[in-house]
Amino acid sequence: MKKFLLIIAGIIFLTTNYAFADGDLWDNFGDQNSYGQKPVTDEEFEKALESKQRKKKKNKNIPKGEEFRQSNETDFVNNIKEDLAVICIASPLKIGEEGVLPVGHYQVKGEMKDGQPRIKLYQAHFLMADFPAIETNEDFDEQEINFVRMLDHNDTQYKLIFGSIDFNAYAIVDIAE
Repeated sequence: MKKFLLIIAGIIFLTTNYAFADGDLWDNFGDQNSYGQKPVTDEEFEKALESKQRKKKKNKNIPKGEEFRQSNETDFVNNIKEDLAVICIASPLKIGEEGVLPVGHYQVKGEMKDGQPRIKLYQAHFLMADFPAIETNEDFDEQEINFVRMLDHNDTQYKLIFGSIDFNAYAIVDIAE
């Protein structure tokens, strides 16, 4: 039985991996760690932390944002940078008597000119089309405030609908042949 236990203990001793280390794991890195950063001492770390906290205290009086109340909602909405809606025109459209608006993507802007709504289509900063529109109170069952869509009107025309904070409008545009 002693031989059996001695053999089992020997097998366990020979099959187990023992690791003997002289120092801790930081000894393997030397002066540089794996990211190429030099190690810092505790004093350097504390000094950097204190300087960071002093900077925070200096800037404490500067507000990080503006207070938002019901009374200034209108100013906030009116000062929003204008983001133009984008539409994909899938078939060429007539512009005036002889012009044709080619297939493509366009930014759409609605304007009131002399009390009449206009729907303008841009590519980059170039005005490509300017359609007279009809102002309406209908929201066309759209979920967004700012929208633009092309709807089928009949076989030869589309209904271009437009909505913004200022007004909702639509224009009937002819399909080019």
